[in-house]
Amino acid sequence: MFNDIGGLELVTIVVLAILIFGPEKLPKVIQDVTGFIRKVRAFSDSAKEDIRSELGPDFKDFEFEDLNPKTFIRKQLTENEDLKEIRSSFDLRKELGEVTDAVNGKEAEAVPAAGSVPAVGAAAGPDLVKKPATQPAPGQRTPFDADAT
Repeated sequence: MFNDIGGLELVTIVVLAILIFGPEKLPKVIQDVTGFIRKVRAFSDSAKEDIRSELGPDFKDFEFEDLNPKTFIRKQLTENEDLKEIRSSFDLRKELGEVTDAVNGKEAEAVPAAGSVPAVGAAAGPDLVKKPATQPAPGQRTPFDADAT
């Protein structure tokens, strides 16, 4: 429950509790707070069990943590076979290169596969980091700058 509280924060809370409630009342306050936390947990557990019983036997393995959007998406991406196939066949570098070339108005060039190294004497592609020295003619669009987006 308190996984993100460090040692310094815990000491600060204890010192503030002693200053606010005093050493005489502090044990009673701690008992009241822990009793309240137990009641909230019991209420939460009974609500979860009620929901599971209402859903029926089809949802016996249902976990409420799966309702968290991050957990749901992670679970779908790792368990769905169709998505695994799509993800393995998709080459992001090639797609980005094609989009950049299309926006710049260039013809599609061969984009090296991920992890491949071009030959030593091979001509390098345009340097997208450097800005062009000339301004485009009036009525002509400026080239797409991948770094500016």
